Amino acid sequence: MPYYVYRVENAAMELVKNLELLDEKEKFKEAKQVARQYRVQHPDLPPETFKVIFAATPLEAEELLMEKREKPILMEHEK
Repeated sequence: MPYYVYRVENAAMELVKNLELLDEKEKFKEAKQVARQYRVQHPDLPPETFKVIFAATPLEAEELLMEKREKPILMEHEK
């Protein structure tokens, strides 16, 4: 399964995200490098704008990126 690099931007509502497929790589290391290059090219955007995701198809990747995920609970020593 390939790794996809996406540009993810939250729309006006939290439930909707604008997704743009930027690249597809077979190896995580290559996909991570592509995401880093985009982050360097766009220093005005938050780093989490560019994401790498592992999925069978671009459709599956987009479904995973659109899922609402709960923020992790911080342990006392992580604060």
